[in-house]
Amino acid sequence: MTDFLERVVAERSADVTAALAKTDVAALHARGTAWPRDRARALLHGSHLRVIAEVKRVSPAAGVLNASVDPARQAFAYAAAGASAISVLTEPRHWRGSLDDLAAVRAAVEIPLLAKDIVVDELQLLEARAFGADLVLLVAEALDDMTLHRFVELARRLGMEALVEAHEPAAFGRAVHSGARFVGVNARDLRQPSVLDPGRIRQLHTFALPGQVLVAESGITSVDDARLLPARVDAVLVGTSLMRAGDPAPLIRGITAIKRTVSV
Repeated sequence: MTDFLERVVAERSADVTAALAKTDVAALHARGTAWPRDRARALLHGSHLRVIAEVKRVSPAAGVLNASVDPARQAFAYAAAGASAISVLTEPRHWRGSLDDLAAVRAAVEIPLLAKDIVVDELQLLEARAFGADLVLLVAEALDDMTLHRFVELARRLGMEALVEAHEPAAFGRAVHSGARFVGVNARDLRQPSVLDPGRIRQLHTFALPGQVLVAESGITSVDDARLLPARVDAVLVGTSLMRAGDPAPLIRGITAIKRTVSV
């Protein structure tokens, strides 16, 4: 059986190798310094469940969601409905995202942006920041401990925060101890994207450290799904359901109305 995550890691590694030969790294770094620092702190506290609403054209598990989506218009609708942050896919093959999508969303909204890719190299962190990201996704299963810690620290030095996600229990333990302020449990297994385990968050939520923002990712299709999450969950990342909705506002508003009994 093909390991999807390993395949994407290999692809993105090859992409970085090709890009490094023609990228002005110093210019990228300088461009990133123009953005406000620490905008992600807006997600640290809240008495209600926060929504990180995702802009994506394609899901490896669900197929084409909205091939012709206008990322800026979609993100503006999310922000107007009360989303606390926007996740933007920048991986080009399997999610058909791009850094241009990130830039378009950055121009449309002021709330924090999460750049979502399979990150394997520092260059991707520099690119995410240069194009306006406030957070960057790191997949614990894709990185060894030393690299994971280094990327978390680099993201912070660049003015971002890392959201370190995992699906596997051992990998979530590594995420929790990576130094990240934001950790996520992905109900979807990126090694086999068709495998979804909504119970994963209930299995792992108690391992998040005090002070960490805990994000539940994937498999949330309704307000009831969000309401059934453990009280320790601070935010949800929702993509497919919002991209399929004619109007994403009711789902966002319904989720953000849910009070939390535990707050970091």
